[in-house]
Amino acid sequence: MPQHAHSDRSHKYPAPPSLAELGLRETNPSGQRRSGENLTKLKKFRFQLLRDWLIEQYAPCRVADIGGGKGLLAYLLRERGWQATVVDPHEQALPSKYKDLQTDRRVRIDPQERVPRIPQPFTPDLAVHFDLLLGLHAHACNIRIIEAAKQTGCNFVLLPCCVIDEPATPPANRHWLPWLADLARQQGFAVEHFQLNFKGQNIGLYNT
Repeated sequence: MPQHAHSDRSHKYPAPPSLAELGLRETNPSGQRRSGENLTKLKKFRFQLLRDWLIEQYAPCRVADIGGGKGLLAYLLRERGWQATVVDPHEQALPSKYKDLQTDRRVRIDPQERVPRIPQPFTPDLAVHFDLLLGLHAHACNIRIIEAAKQTGCNFVLLPCCVIDEPATPPANRHWLPWLADLARQQGFAVEHFQLNFKGQNIGLYNT
């Protein structure tokens, strides 16, 4: 753990880093009005956008969707041949429908459809069953995911949201996102950032 790490639910974020500081390109450098496919999507479409990014980056594998809620991301991945499992202590039913961003159509999900679930909080011992640990706005799990990936040799993808209930937080002059990436580097990982096109905290990190 970094020397300055400390637990603090009242942690205040400094200004976020620029895309350039994270090694990312500005997707609309001219500041022109976005249109069509380039329009920034609503946050509710984050599952579809992350699914698309994942299938571009990885071959289908065993993935733990940690803090996966209703399980839409796991469902979308399983539709593409992945072995996706939700790890979440709160049992929830799949949504009844979602929007296919490619066809711009609503797709209904059979009410009897289920995704595999492990109904408990994520613990590092679960990582041995997976090739990829995924945390999409997974509260209190980001540091544990990195540490579990280190212990088991699996990969991780994180879109961290807040520091609440994490076992450590950055010092006051450091933003959570680059601090978390540096923590992963201290564990021996090569880390890169990525950005998805939805409103809100849309920047993630993954080991390469």
